[in-house]
Amino acid sequence: MTTTPNAFFEIIDKVSMLRQFQLFSDLNEEELQDLARATEIKAVAKHKYVFKSGDDSDFLYVLINGTIKVGNTSKDGREVIKTILHPTALFGESGLGSNEVRNSFAKAIDSEVRLLKIDVNGFRELMKSNFAFNLKVVENLGNKIARIEDRLQSLVFNDARTRIVEFIRDNANKFGRKVGYEMLLKHSLTQQDIANFTGTSRQTVTSVLNDLRSSNQIYFKRKSILIRDLENLA
Repeated sequence: MTTTPNAFFEIIDKVSMLRQFQLFSDLNEEELQDLARATEIKAVAKHKYVFKSGDDSDFLYVLINGTIKVGNTSKDGREVIKTILHPTALFGESGLGSNEVRNSFAKAIDSEVRLLKIDVNGFRELMKSNFAFNLKVVENLGNKIARIEDRLQSLVFNDARTRIVEFIRDNANKFGRKVGYEMLLKHSLTQQDIANFTGTSRQTVTSVLNDLRSSNQIYFKRKSILIRDLENLA
């Protein structure tokens, strides 16, 4: 089938975008083009779902920009956040295994979320034909499992204050920006989001943040936290 000029340039654009991600950096041009044909660039509005629990696992995703939360909702409507994702994250991989439907949701929490939506069958074929790429995907999944295990240990062994402080410290280390001797963390999370991630309540999050501010360890506004001394935050 002949490729139209518009379709050709669309593939080239997607290939250029795929090259920016470390996960795909070792693929050759033919492999990138094959993957691009199985890929759609998608925008998701704030508070809208990428997928919901019970949806078919036909696609997986790579986050281009913005923030996504992945979690579950209990029967009484309470939300539990399993992970918060930032750009270059691969997610929605359940379709790579035997899971035909989702057991969790993924939801945009930024106003400018863009992602690559990749057909799971095309992704599987690439894993079969490229052993190095297969190893990268497996390593990515292994790292994700290790992070989940660390978080489970924190939920079991640490009190609520420690979990909230660890959440601030971890995110500041990964996504914060140095401002003199201080660290500025900009984020898109509500205090309820932080509570849902740390296994606490919104009231507890508010209390801990206010206590840290009273002791001059942090200053916070709605979408930012300024940490005075990250190393000694406690």
